[in-house]
Amino acid sequence: IELAVPGKEKSDFNIKVDQDVLTISAEVKNETETKEEDGKWSRKEFSYNAFSRSFTLPDTVAADKIEASYINGILKVVIPKKEEAKPQPTRLIEVA
Repeated sequence: IELAVPGKEKSDFNIKVDQDVLTISAEVKNETETKEEDGKWSRKEFSYNAFSRSFTLPDTVAADKIEASYINGILKVVIPKKEEAKPQPTRLIEVA
């Protein structure tokens, strides 16, 4: 899974697996405050940015081996398959 989320930090993301549901979320709060004591003016700006996406994982996923990385504004989550779920090579069986 790849998500384009520019302008975030690695610490902004929360990735969890709960009962075969992978949830990726992020929340960023920006607060700016400007004050002038003698001129009696004040300015405050609040900016909140959040998202959350959930994905139901199939039984073939190795949930304990999920990894995530965030590079150049792209969050990449690697979801590996269990070994028994991977395709097996063709095997020739001789008739006895």
